[in-house]
Amino acid sequence: MSDLVRSYGRQLNQMRPVTLERGVTPYAEGSCLISFGETRVLCTATVEEGVPGWRKGSRQGWLTAEYAMLPRATRTRTSRERGQVGGRTQEIQRLIGRSVRAMLSGFDFGERTIKVDCDVLLADGGTRTAAITGACVAVSDAFSWLLAQGSITQSPVVHHVAAISVGVVDGIPVLDLDYPEDVRAGVDMNVVMVDAARFVEVQGTGEHATFDRAELDALLGLASVGILQLHQLQQTTLSVVDAA
Repeated sequence: MSDLVRSYGRQLNQMRPVTLERGVTPYAEGSCLISFGETRVLCTATVEEGVPGWRKGSRQGWLTAEYAMLPRATRTRTSRERGQVGGRTQEIQRLIGRSVRAMLSGFDFGERTIKVDCDVLLADGGTRTAAITGACVAVSDAFSWLLAQGSITQSPVVHHVAAISVGVVDGIPVLDLDYPEDVRAGVDMNVVMVDAARFVEVQGTGEHATFDRAELDALLGLASVGILQLHQLQQTTLSVVDAA
């Protein structure tokens, strides 16, 4: 039995309380406010006519993502990124874009761009994984909006995508790190999956320690447990009629 004390009195294989709220902004074609404990991210999906120049004439659409953090989302104020965004932000934006595109069967929705915006309102660890999980719901609703408008005849969404953090804290593998755990984690990993057995991306780093194959397997096993729960929550949230 571990003596590691976790927020919300969680066990090693338990996530923080997770909520998904659809249709939170009146103007976006799809939106979702996601909470992982104290972490809160507002995800919106906007449908715009037209595609990037390299895509023009293809009759294919595109999906891209942006990520930002409000100045007081963190314990001390973080300056706004004006003009060129920083390297960390670019990395997270690309991760969100890759992850959400994995939801789709393809880009046969005309020359339209789905722009995903993930804005962190409050950060207590796991902002990028929360952003991916919430963006899935927002994007699903954006395509439902296109269907309702008669702009497409079939949604390209064929998977739910979700992400979760895992790590080794005080020598113990745990699921869903909050900020205090993330700071002292010897190993930190973000896992993105489209179902309980198929990965989109695994980002694992030995922050203050190395890890062996057994620990890697344990972490991936924990991630699969969390992803399954998130997919079930996404399914339940999206099944509510007229919520968006």
